[in-house]
Amino acid sequence: QPRLVESGGGLVQSGGSLRLSCTISGITFDYYGIGWFRQAPGKEREGVSYIHHTDGTTYYTDSVKGRFTVSRDSAKKTGYLQMNSLTPEDSGVYYCAAGAHVSSPFNDAYDYWGEGTQVTVSS
Repeated sequence: QPRLVESGGGLVQSGGSLRLSCTISGITFDYYGIGWFRQAPGKEREGVSYIHHTDGTTYYTDSVKGRFTVSRDSAKKTGYLQMNSLTPEDSGVYYCAAGAHVSSPFNDAYDYWGEGTQVTVSS
């Protein structure tokens, strides 16, 4: 049974940092790219970042470039999203997703999703 579990969310002050983790089980980790998405109250879900499973190519939405870093650890079957210089606009529920055939990281349908972790950035 495929399972994605996010962790690392919480409450942080503006300018602070958090590292989100996405632990994956039930699928062959190395066959899937990992995407990170977020959804703020009253807003649509948006793609934040993506890391490809074959060559490690990364993608970021413009608003997080230079502040967020996506990575993955095959041995731990875990993806990470390091978030620095956080602002209140970064608040929301963050989801990780695994996709085996992702060509458009922020638009393609992913195969599996986690339940999300809440990130709240206070001003």
